[in-house]
Amino acid sequence: MHTGLYEPTLPTGRGELSAATLAYLRRASGSLPPAGDAERSDPYGDDLQLALYLCYELHYRGFAGVDDEMEWDAALLGFRRALEDRFLAALRDDAPLPADVDSALAELLVEPVQGDGISYHLRDDGTLWQMREYAAQRSLYHLKEADPHAWVLPRLHGRAKAGMAAVEYDEFGAGRGERVHARLFADLMRDLSLDSGYGRYLDAACPQMLAVANLMSLLGLHRRLRGALVGHFASVEITSSPNCRRLAQAMERLGAGPAAEHFYREHVEADAVHEQVVRHEVVAGLLEAEPQLAADVAFGIAATGLVEDRFTEHLLGSWRAERSSLRHAL
Repeated sequence: MHTGLYEPTLPTGRGELSAATLAYLRRASGSLPPAGDAERSDPYGDDLQLALYLCYELHYRGFAGVDDEMEWDAALLGFRRALEDRFLAALRDDAPLPADVDSALAELLVEPVQGDGISYHLRDDGTLWQMREYAAQRSLYHLKEADPHAWVLPRLHGRAKAGMAAVEYDEFGAGRGERVHARLFADLMRDLSLDSGYGRYLDAACPQMLAVANLMSLLGLHRRLRGALVGHFASVEITSSPNCRRLAQAMERLGAGPAAEHFYREHVEADAVHEQVVRHEVVAGLLEAEPQLAADVAFGIAATGLVEDRFTEHLLGSWRAERSSLRHAL
């Protein structure tokens, strides 16, 4: 069982791009594929998404056996840029842009009468094995929850910075280590008899989940995308409370355990407050100071919806066909 708290092990490659990235990280190869290989790759596929995830993870905890110097390796950064350009271009092509930020935010606030997303399914009909798969997949996001959003703080000022810092403070446990949301999710995983080691389920995660995780890293790492990162953050926080309410009910129905229920109940309360702060302070404060970023905020909201919808379609499609959503079943 993987028990390392800090440095996860390297996964298995899923194609030429990711295999070459792994060889380079292990210093088994001195070269990386040319940019043209990334341009010809499926932007949402296993190979490109894993290669991009490997590059991004160097800015978080890195990998066991990989030199920390690799974080700023010039060749790897150039290769990462080619992967990012392919992914970002696809997102811009495929994410339908809303008319404006206000309409995008208003749409996020509307709860459908007959919802059919993952949280509805797990609340009403989901099984324990499906809940365990969902938690294993989402661990790539929740075990680094709020980390990529924190990168935007030095790039904001005034109301937007103050509001963002207030929400992040809650996400990081409000000064209490045992209440850090990533820690609460690890507790949830243990209730579900899952390995809570950071990065433990990277090999098993579907490419749609890799894209969800990679999007927030992409937006967080680039100052030029700060508006899109705020849009991503707004989308996550505004939709979180009702989704978490349904997931808490699912955990209770399935008898998952107190820590599993607590993670989502904590988010029901916290994110109901965060939604107000994000809309009225972070987004409004950013656009008051930098109105030219409105289109970027709208893009961040649209891109978040796109990758989350693709993830939802994959999971529900797999479960309705009575097969695992993971590359390797638990």
